[in-house]
Amino acid sequence: MIVPLRPKSFWFRFPAANLIWVSTITSKPARPPRLPLDPEHHLHVFFGGKTNHCNSDYELSVVAALKACSSLLAISQGRRIHCLVLKSGLDSNTFIRNSLINMYAKCGFVDGARSLFNSFSKLDSVSCNIMIAGYVKIGRLEDARRLFDVMPGKGCVSYTSMIMGLAQNDCWFEAVEVFKDMRSAGVPPNDVTLSSVISACSHLGGIWNCRMLHVLAIKLQLDGLVLVSTNLLHMYCLCSSVVEAKSLFEEMPECNIVSWNVMLNGYAKAGLVGLARGLFERIPAKDVVSWGTMIDGYVQVEWLGEALVIYRTMLHTGLGPNDVMMVDLISGCARQMALREGQQFHGTSIKTGFDSYDCMQATIIHFYAACGVMTLARLQFEVGIRDHLASWNALIAGFIKNDMIDEARHIFNEMPKRDVFSWSTMISGYTQSEQPNLALELFHGMVACGIQPNEITMVSVLSAIATLGTLKEGRWAHQYICNSSIPLNDNLSAALIDMYAKCGSVNTALNVFYQMREKASSVSPWNAIICGLAMHGHGNLSLKVFTDLQDRPIKLNSITFIGVLTACCHAGLVEAGKRYFKMMKNVYDIEPNIKHYGCMIDLLGRAGRLEEAEEIISGMPMEADIVIWGTLLAACRTHGNVEIGERAAESLARLEPSHGAGRVLLSNIYADAAKLKKITSGRPIIVKENAHQPSRGKEADGPNKRLRDFVRERKDIRKHLGLPTPSPTFALTISVRPESLYSDISKGLKDLYKDVINRLGVVESEVFALQKRRSNVREERL
Repeated sequence: MIVPLRPKSFWFRFPAANLIWVSTITSKPARPPRLPLDPEHHLHVFFGGKTNHCNSDYELSVVAALKACSSLLAISQGRRIHCLVLKSGLDSNTFIRNSLINMYAKCGFVDGARSLFNSFSKLDSVSCNIMIAGYVKIGRLEDARRLFDVMPGKGCVSYTSMIMGLAQNDCWFEAVEVFKDMRSAGVPPNDVTLSSVISACSHLGGIWNCRMLHVLAIKLQLDGLVLVSTNLLHMYCLCSSVVEAKSLFEEMPECNIVSWNVMLNGYAKAGLVGLARGLFERIPAKDVVSWGTMIDGYVQVEWLGEALVIYRTMLHTGLGPNDVMMVDLISGCARQMALREGQQFHGTSIKTGFDSYDCMQATIIHFYAACGVMTLARLQFEVGIRDHLASWNALIAGFIKNDMIDEARHIFNEMPKRDVFSWSTMISGYTQSEQPNLALELFHGMVACGIQPNEITMVSVLSAIATLGTLKEGRWAHQYICNSSIPLNDNLSAALIDMYAKCGSVNTALNVFYQMREKASSVSPWNAIICGLAMHGHGNLSLKVFTDLQDRPIKLNSITFIGVLTACCHAGLVEAGKRYFKMMKNVYDIEPNIKHYGCMIDLLGRAGRLEEAEEIISGMPMEADIVIWGTLLAACRTHGNVEIGERAAESLARLEPSHGAGRVLLSNIYADAAKLKKITSGRPIIVKENAHQPSRGKEADGPNKRLRDFVRERKDIRKHLGLPTPSPTFALTISVRPESLYSDISKGLKDLYKDVINRLGVVESEVFALQKRRSNVREERL
């Protein structure tokens, strides 16, 4: 509502009754610099002056006053003017009626604007443009599009309004389609039109579309305008084409602070913090966005120390942080688990009042959860504003991150309302905690509640299905994605491919991959199909896909080479595997981690090149784990290498003394090498180490215990047969192989088993009966 203003000396030097003066100062665009242009003064003078409703200057005054109401969103004053218009009989004036429609539309009363619009005897392009802009402003795109389709004489303003509205409401594909219609109709775009289309293409991705728009801007001679060039720059940065963005930036004839910040953000998002810092130092007048972008760049690459230096330097210049900068800094502290620094920023956010923002409160909860201090995370949640849904979601995610899935479900059940992120977080938690059945049960409950899942939800659902290996459920989920029009982005496509591969349907996985291969902008779907093919033994086909990937402008990561090395293992391509292993560091600058070394040990072990495998282990930059040594030891058993097997077993025993599998494998190696005398020196250690372990339920009463009791209670039979005391080998082979008596023991031990059992008078059928009973026990447990 407009509050009556106190008279100001300048304005009231002139008589209010001078209508000509009132009309002049409220309608003419060119005014002396000393005259204030406050819309409130327009209304004050309009309602305070004595007017002649039949004067033509009065019409101009009405139009100017309605424009002031539109600027101030003063709907009550606008309605007063509307009444005056009806009283004076000027409602038939097209100029005034369009001004009234514009006032109602900009104030958010689109239905009132539409009532006036419907009073027109025929459609007018100006009024249509006003109505389209009004519909777009409140998000009624369908009404806007219907009016746009039937309006006569579409011009640049009409197309621009429609394109801007679609782009602002994330309907980027539709915005591009309208622009294509505009070009087909021969309507030339202006700088605003082109900027809106460039913005839409930026979100759609695709470097070729970006380049075509750049060429069009040059052809229309609009590339020299700051608005167009800055949007082109932003487009190239979003498409990860930093080289072309830099070239465009250097050629721009004029740069404002927005252009500098866009280029700076492009460097930062690409991880090129060195180039970003160099550009940052060149910015002539840095604003808070410039400082915040540089801080965000350092946070993204986890250089928290440099981010703190930039922050302190900014404070010395007299600038203060904004809420976005505080979120970035606290998030950086969460990544580095820097509890002390994060608490300092928490205090700063309280002093500045940012802690009441929903995004800030959720960030603080996430920070304490990432640092493992769930008590403080819960306290921040309790003292904060409970209406913020983001805080609930952050607390649930924090409990899940700290393996407190039951507490997370408790908070989830207490939520007054849930959005798609609440459900997705909880479903993801169950998937990560290896409870896929509960994840799927919750998903079906989500669908029953009428909540539309998004791509994040479906990634977790597909992961749960992949864990269960239920192909039927997977096909249903795929069909649900298609029927629900859920965007099939790279992560969701990768989850689909992985699900089909793990459920055993490799052909369907390949079909999904080939359908979206050309649309993929990241390496995730490629990794999924490479690993899936390798997992099923299609090593050569997996490597063909990798060769295709190398020819594309997609950045590879460490997961890619895990799949490639696994494919080499299954295909027996030792030299190719070694070449790809070297390629990681030399060509793609990817440091091999312990999983890559494990693949190489497996590859060389399968080929019998055990000495070479041992050399790789000794040259690893990190300490080998039990998986590495266990892989080498298993290879030694396969190829009968006792010497390396002994060293691998010793290393395995040092890492995990209570782990008996290493000595079991070593004893099997001895048996295979006909060195059964060493079995007794190797296996008693296992009994001694495992002697402290408690019995495991049904297993204590299983067939192994029966056989041991049989041996112990039949000493008179041994004496009667003249047999010596049984070798420790017999008791050990029973205790350390609980799965069966001798179903998967090496040939030497099988012969030993049979010899001892036959001499004790134990019938073979009884042995197999005991084996069968053991198998049933295992099935009952499953």
